[in-house]
Order: sequence, then C-alpha cells, then structure tokens
Amino acid sequence: MANKPKIYIIDVTNRDGVQTSRICLSKLEKTMMNLYLNEMGIFQSEFGFPLTRHETNYLNANLELVKKGVLSPIRLGGWLRATQGDVRAAFKLVPNLKHLNLSISTSDQMITHKFKGKLNHQSVIKEMTQAVKEARKLGAESIGVNAEDASRTRMDYLIEFSRAAKEAGAHRVRYCDTLGCDTPFTIYERIKRLCQGVKIPAEIHCHNDLGLVVANSIAGAKAACDCGYDAYINTCINGMGERAGNADLVSVILAIKYGSGMQDYRLDERVGLKMAYKIGKYASYAFGVPIPINQPGLGANAFAHESGIHADGALKDRRNYELYDFEELGRGEPEIVETGRKITAGEYSGIKGFRNVYEKLEVVFRDDQEATQILELVRYANVHNQKPLVDDELKFIAKYPDIARKIFQMNP
Repeated sequence: MANKPKIYIIDVTNRDGVQTSRICLSKLEKTMMNLYLNEMGIFQSEFGFPLTRHETNYLNANLELVKKGVLSPIRLGGWLRATQGDVRAAFKLVPNLKHLNLSISTSDQMITHKFKGKLNHQSVIKEMTQAVKEARKLGAESIGVNAEDASRTRMDYLIEFSRAAKEAGAHRVRYCDTLGCDTPFTIYERIKRLCQGVKIPAEIHCHNDLGLVVANSIAGAKAACDCGYDAYINTCINGMGERAGNADLVSVILAIKYGSGMQDYRLDERVGLKMAYKIGKYASYAFGVPIPINQPGLGANAFAHESGIHADGALKDRRNYELYDFEELGRGEPEIVETGRKITAGEYSGIKGFRNVYEKLEVVFRDDQEATQILELVRYANVHNQKPLVDDELKFIAKYPDIARKIFQMNP
C-alpha cells in the first residue's frame, strides 16, 4: 500500500458551492468552512475567486491565517479563467496566492456555441498554456488545469489539451463533468485513457444532474489510481453546488472507506470523519438549507430504525443494519437546547450582555477596552452574516480580531 497512489480531497464549497443559485455565504462563514476543512484533514479548499473584488480582503486575510499557521496544512486554492490577463490581475490583488486552478472550456459544443468564434481548438490550448506559464512565473506552487465540459470533449482533443497543460507546467488536469452526463462506466474509461495518454494525476469534478455524482467521482478516482496516478476528488459540503449540486464531502469519504472493492485504494491519511457532523450542521445553518433526513451519514434517519426486524437486528448487533458507526462521524452526543433565559450577542448588543455571552464561552478579556473593541467587531459580524453567530464564530473574532476586521471590509 505504501507505494500506491492516493486519493486526495479538494473541497470546492467556497467556490462552486457558493455558486448555487439563490444562496450565499458571508466571508466569515467561508473562513469558518476553511478552518473546519483544515481540522477535518482535507488536502485543499478552493477558497474563492481572486479576481472578484468583494473577495479580495477575505482571500488575503485567510492567506494571513496560513502564514500564522492557523490554516495549515490545508492548501487554499483560487479559481481563475485560464488567461494571462486574469493570472496577472489575480497576483496583483492577492500577491501570496500559491495554489490555482485555471479553467477553460474544451468541448466542441462550448468552443463553438460559447466562445462564438473568439477561440478555436488551437487557441484554447494556446490561451491555457500561456496562463499556466504566467502563473508559474508569478510564483504559483501548484496548478490544476480545468477542462470544462471534459465529459463531452473529444478524447483525442482532451489528451492533446492535457499534454499541453503538463508541458506548460500544470501539476494535474481537472476532468469536469460539467453537465453531470457521465456514468461510472464512461468516466472510468475516459479518465483511464486520459491518465495513460498523458501520464498526469487526475482531478475529478462531477455534478449530480443524473444523481450519479458520488459514484462518478469514485469511478474517476479509481481509474486514475489504477493507472498509477494520484486522484483528487472535488467535493462540496452537503452536496451544494450549481443545479443538482456537487459530490457530497462526507458521502465521498464514506464511499472510499466503506465501499465494496475500495479497500485497496488509499485515501489521504489526514482525512478524518470526526468533524463530519459538525461541518455538515454548520454548512446547513450557514447556507440556510436543511440536511435531508436521508442524507448519508448526517441525515436524521441515517442511523434510525423503526421496522421491527431492523430494530431487533440493530439492537442485537449494529453491524446487522449499520455499515459504519455514528460515533465515527462525530455523532452521538446530546444536543442541548436552551429553554430559559438566553442572552445573545447581536448588532445592537450592549457591553453587559456581550460580556455575559463570552463568559459562558470561557473567553476572558484583558480589560474593558479590549471587550469594547471585540463587541464592535461582533456587531459588524452580525450585520455581515445576517444571522446570529455560532460559538466558534464568536471565539474566532475574539482570537483573531485583526483578521476578522479585514474579512468584514469590502471596497466597492
């Protein structure tokens, strides 16, 4: 096993997840996602768009957390169009950016009907290679090249495109099943041909339009590993994402760990599930989208038994009807709900109530001046989030006030 390729997780909640129609995350919520993903042992978070101006302060502030060792060892990667101009502008706005994914469309459908004559097959490759070389020159340490609509791209062209990306200095190619039209059978064969033809690690980015997103992600990773190359699966917490969503983070990990026939495949050893329930609940609260009761691992019914035969079997031995243990996902502890007096910290809080909230969190301020400064930030945070802050957000603001201040600032 020691010499076998690995499967890594690149979570894209803070990039593709926030592109879900009709929902969004605040910059504080995105920061908390990065912190939780780091604690969970995720390899990389695609943390945002370096060219989107309202992201600038958040991106730079999170890279400061990297420098402080707070966001470590997780990598923070930005998403850009694969053009020289976008790369140059990104490094001006976010100078400490080290990890990138550069994206461009590769299918005949999109080259013809999206670019509308502005680019052809050869100029797509030229744009991409120039962007990769520029990113390397400006200090990028890792680069993934995204073949948008790879699942509908002619295989010979996809291989040509990917070879050019590798020669320009890319570290992996992101195979994007942009429309979710692949099946586990087609994606396995296509990624196998890609890895054999180019000899490069594959990043697998799937969508759930046919309900096959986790199966496709695992099949794609299996193909890369079978060819002797590392695989990088893209996930979103709770399966958020455009249209029908992306591959659910927890479901993907469970499928690799417990899926039949997957025992010989190596998941990145840093990945753990103890944070699964916490990160899923937080994402649900932040997005304002409930966790379905039948969601694998995290849903209210994931470990529920009512049928007499099932209940009897589960009580005799949990392995009769449970594939994995709820404790492994950080479940099992009772959730306490306050039913009496509750003092909260909001945008109109005063110092007495505010200090009461922090005393319950066992956070002690040096003096009244420090408490007043944190109170002011907490007020801003409530306006910023447009919902009550959770305990971890309150603790983060108290511990890193200067970073929090930057996160809350935008310059239109």
